[in-house]
Amino acid sequence: MSDTFSLATRLRALDDETLAREIRAREVRAGSIKDFFDLAEAFLDRQSIQVQLTRLDRMTLAVAAAASAATPSRAVTVDEVVAILREKGSETDASAVESRLRALVALLLADSDTADEADTDSDNSNTAGSDGADSPTFAATVYDSVAEQLRSWPAFGLPGLDELASAVPGGVMEPVADVDIRFIDRVASERAFAATSEITEMLAELEREPARELAKGGVALPDSKRLANAMAVALESVPRLLTIAFDADLVAREGGFVLITEAGGAWLQLATGTRWGALVDGWRRRLPPDILAVLRERDHAAWGSGFARYIDWLYPAGGSWMADRIEVYTTAAELLGITANQAPSSPGSLLLASGADAAAPAMTELLPREVEQVYLQHDLSIVAPGPLTPEVDGRLRSIADVESRALASSYRVTAATMNRAMAAGETAESVREFLSAISLTGIPQPLDYLITEASARYGLLRVGSISESDAGDSGARSYVRSDDEAMLGTVLVDQNLSALGFTRIDGGHAHSRFALDTVFWSLSDARYPVAAEDAAGEVVSVRRRRHARPAPPATADSVAGLLERLRLGSDDEPDEASEAWLSRQLETAIRVKAALTVSVTMPNGSIVHYQLEPTSIAGGRLRARDRRSAIERTLPLSSIAGISTADDA
Repeated sequence: MSDTFSLATRLRALDDETLAREIRAREVRAGSIKDFFDLAEAFLDRQSIQVQLTRLDRMTLAVAAAASAATPSRAVTVDEVVAILREKGSETDASAVESRLRALVALLLADSDTADEADTDSDNSNTAGSDGADSPTFAATVYDSVAEQLRSWPAFGLPGLDELASAVPGGVMEPVADVDIRFIDRVASERAFAATSEITEMLAELEREPARELAKGGVALPDSKRLANAMAVALESVPRLLTIAFDADLVAREGGFVLITEAGGAWLQLATGTRWGALVDGWRRRLPPDILAVLRERDHAAWGSGFARYIDWLYPAGGSWMADRIEVYTTAAELLGITANQAPSSPGSLLLASGADAAAPAMTELLPREVEQVYLQHDLSIVAPGPLTPEVDGRLRSIADVESRALASSYRVTAATMNRAMAAGETAESVREFLSAISLTGIPQPLDYLITEASARYGLLRVGSISESDAGDSGARSYVRSDDEAMLGTVLVDQNLSALGFTRIDGGHAHSRFALDTVFWSLSDARYPVAAEDAAGEVVSVRRRRHARPAPPATADSVAGLLERLRLGSDDEPDEASEAWLSRQLETAIRVKAALTVSVTMPNGSIVHYQLEPTSIAGGRLRARDRRSAIERTLPLSSIAGISTADDA
């Protein structure tokens, strides 16, 4: 039977999730596919096959080439492939060959004997611990299109079977010396601390104000500049740090904006070492299995130029595709302190070998110790002599703005930050109590005066919501009121607030078409002493927090539409022989002049098997030559219970 027939049957039996993944992996153009036979032909197209082959390691390619060198269109056993490879100079063993043959079958580059697979699986428990002499030998057939593509490689400068089987590994594995590890760990810890601190500032800024995402991807330039300023990094560093935050599920896209997630909010309350562990766990989870396997091999060896040569050797057809993938992850590894100067740090080695739970405590030992005490200055600044604990840092951020973030961070208290703190529920007494508890220098008089003044001014402006019934046709959603008509007048002529579209109702009231939150934070950012109130006029706490929930990536419309089209044109049960499915199977057999075993249901209910060579289909009937009796038969499609290759009879 043809490869198209075999592959179409396999594709039809796949579940939707697996089928969609395979379609994307092969980069199939969905518009030209009408049924599973069209899809099988697209999968067997030389370009589609080349896409898959470029992503295979050298050993898997060698197995595929060796299996292709055997008798065409015949299943080859593991032992046969081993013999071919050893003849070419490879010292591979049977278990390695079998695992790669099975991988080729899973990638839809080869087919296997289903019965043999079932027997092998069922006998695994019986042969465990024995020498395996009685265990069935796995066999597979590489599709003809795959074999032809591999045989054409030398003409295009790609390795053939001889080179794949006998080439010496490239790239030297240079172990990192103990004296170097101490230096590497120091540099790595500095980078880990810097990256964690920068992402902390990013999340704090996104919690204050989400960033607008462009339709073509990436964050809008004004928001990128705002994030870069908050993190104190170069503008070009923002996308890399944002990608790390996305990988760790700390930020997500929602409604055209990038927002902090609930997980990101919880992350801000963690210790620095634990925060780093969450970041590198996201990095590791996003590593494709093939890259993780390669990096694990070098968890105690230098990467560098030798690593690049090794990748070129390991993936001989990978080209820039593989190099670009490696670069993305190794660049992030340097940024996070998983590596330093292209060599794994001690925590980085643990991460690759055992995961983030093992790596985070090791990195914590290398990071600066967190402190709980600060210096309050007369100029209203606050200086921390080291990284603050999450509890102190979080509370301090509600009272002051971050001015610099490093081993010794600084904050500044202003009238606006005090108003923000009181809007969140703080009072003059609670602020003084907190600052007294963490200060090494007491509360300076200028700061004490500012707290008193901010408390006295807080709430001179009040913002509240307007119900739809009260708004009528005006479209107003919130109001601003103040007993100080001069202050309200200043708000109404403030050009920075003109977008809020205030309409003065009387001397002490104005309406806006925007919601309470928007109006409140616009006034707060403009440094007005504003408070939010409920319908009874009582002051209520307001926190500027809007969290997004990470959503799973949406299935591409073209793939989803293709799956629906394929399933509509196919039976729900792959084993049922619908007339449409039978017709396509038979048409394929006619085109390649394949012999079939056709099972026919007789009038008495019995099943008769014919060895036929189909010649045509017309009017719901099959015409075929009977190979045994040398006569031509005409069979109604409705009587055909099933078909299989002639060799399966």
